Amino acid sequence: MLIGIDWGGTKIEGVAMRNAGVELLRIREPTPRHDYEGCIKMIVRIIAALEAQTGERGSIGIGIPGSLEPISRVGKGASSTWLLGRPVERDLQLAIQRDIRVENDADCFAASEAVDGAGVGFNVVFGVILASGAGAGIAVGGKAHHGPNNSAGEWGHNPLPFPNVSELPGKSCYCGRHGCMETWVSGRAFEAQYTEHTGETLKAWEIIDKKRQGDRLCGMLWDRYVDRVARGLATVVNSLDPDIFVMGGGMSNVDEIYADLPPALAKRTFSTVFHTPIRKAVHGDSSGVRGAAWLWR
Repeated sequence: MLIGIDWGGTKIEGVAMRNAGVELLRIREPTPRHDYEGCIKMIVRIIAALEAQTGERGSIGIGIPGSLEPISRVGKGASSTWLLGRPVERDLQLAIQRDIRVENDADCFAASEAVDGAGVGFNVVFGVILASGAGAGIAVGGKAHHGPNNSAGEWGHNPLPFPNVSELPGKSCYCGRHGCMETWVSGRAFEAQYTEHTGETLKAWEIIDKKRQGDRLCGMLWDRYVDRVARGLATVVNSLDPDIFVMGGGMSNVDEIYADLPPALAKRTFSTVFHTPIRKAVHGDSSGVRGAAWLWR
């Protein structure tokens, strides 16, 4: 049995499944935000519950919201800032008292979709996550690609390409820089842009509903959002040219993105053609937890 844990910023999810990908049990709990020790205790409880309810012992893979510095193995690049600088892998190992494998959650997402999701049959899969934050993972040959700095796929913390005057210097980001892609194309950023124009607060899906009903401002915000995503991904095409983009996170559930993004991206790439498929993740927001389980595949 394979056990996967997705340590997310808003929820911690666990899954028990077979090597063939058949799920036996899934457990999801709210993340104890800003409570590092509480998160680790929650993970231990979820693993115990998965094994107690299935009556089996499993291998354990954990996806974290950030990555591990390759030598010290402390947390880095995490939007869940309470992981930063912490010996995440060591503390998890001590708490669980078992062999574990720990990787970035976006890498787990990409690997999951490459193994048995939208990226099946493609060698280089670039998994884009447009959620409360924005990030990406890369899978090559069905396995996550990390690089010597454990930083492959950190697309969300590149600056927005081709900025106009109104986009400079950009909003401050938790990483200490300004104008990161995450500050432009996350779901929270999309909502914030609506608030800036109206003074009202709406969820992303409510803004999309208004767009579909013909609201002019919401339509303009959506068009600008798609253009910014396209600008960011154009640099990925120009440098990596992946075989497929697989979209995850809440904003990937907006069906219009699959019609609107390809032509917007084609305008921004160096190549005169753009044939890369852009597909929605098969496993949705559960892809990351499956990818964590696949760490022992």
